[in-house]
Amino acid sequence: MGDPMRPLLWVSKSREKLAAALRAMNHAVRAKPSGKSLVVRGSSRQLNRKTKEGSHNPDRAGMLPHINRQVLALQAAGQSVISVDTKKKEAIGEYKNGGSDYRAAGCPDKVKVHDFVDQELGKVAPYGIYDVALNAGWVSVGIDHDTAEFAVNSIRRWHEVVGCVRYPEADRLLITADGGGSNGSRVRLWKFELQKLADETGLLLQVCHYPPGTSKWNKIEHRMFSYITQTWPGKPLTSRLAVVELIAATTTKTGLTVCCELDENSYAKGIKVTDEEMATLNIETDDWHPEWNYTIKPRRSGCSGNC
Repeated sequence: MGDPMRPLLWVSKSREKLAAALRAMNHAVRAKPSGKSLVVRGSSRQLNRKTKEGSHNPDRAGMLPHINRQVLALQAAGQSVISVDTKKKEAIGEYKNGGSDYRAAGCPDKVKVHDFVDQELGKVAPYGIYDVALNAGWVSVGIDHDTAEFAVNSIRRWHEVVGCVRYPEADRLLITADGGGSNGSRVRLWKFELQKLADETGLLLQVCHYPPGTSKWNKIEHRMFSYITQTWPGKPLTSRLAVVELIAATTTKTGLTVCCELDENSYAKGIKVTDEEMATLNIETDDWHPEWNYTIKPRRSGCSGNC
């Protein structure tokens, strides 16, 4: 274990190095028997296991059934329900991409040795909207900053192109989102931009945030993003168009389809929303955990959900 006063308690040694160290201590051992001996003594090589989490609200477990009840209620009423999130940013260029794909033997895709971000192409931020009832996705591939303005504009584009067509009679939209990131529960700009969207569309925007440590339960993660990643294993993302086309090609046996478009707008970072601007929001919070559950209503008559 080493010196307990130092941060380095141990190093991982191979069987050969363990055997050499034991032989230096006058033990007659070989590499393979030393490994068997470790197993017999109850030791084996172990992987890290994600089981520890930070502090969390005692009502965290109760929030998941609450979200499920809201989703089922709105679906039964013919309203639209979407799950939203940002997928991890992807560097554009001839860079190594994890996984493998079938190619002619001895002819792998040749990529750059170093993953320095291309100053011209940069990275893209795919923001996803997943229609829970119809198993259909929408992804806006942003080329600028992943901000709350970008997130809400992605929802706006989803509603303009497909949402109002699928749900022409809907007057409410339920959005389930993570508690952090560009659509975080504490992000003022997120709520401010949602108010603009509510005013434009006439929709009541009901928002339910997943509590800290539960983002993996957000349906978009395991029903859409995981399958998008599977469409490009071992495939360098050489252009923005390649990202859009690969995402749009995502399908599953259960019928998942994904629409995708490039968002070339610029989104400034660091936009501050003042207390006065927050006071103008037509927001109604739930009695139970209002920081996670709230509804933003139009401040004026819009299109009442019809386009």
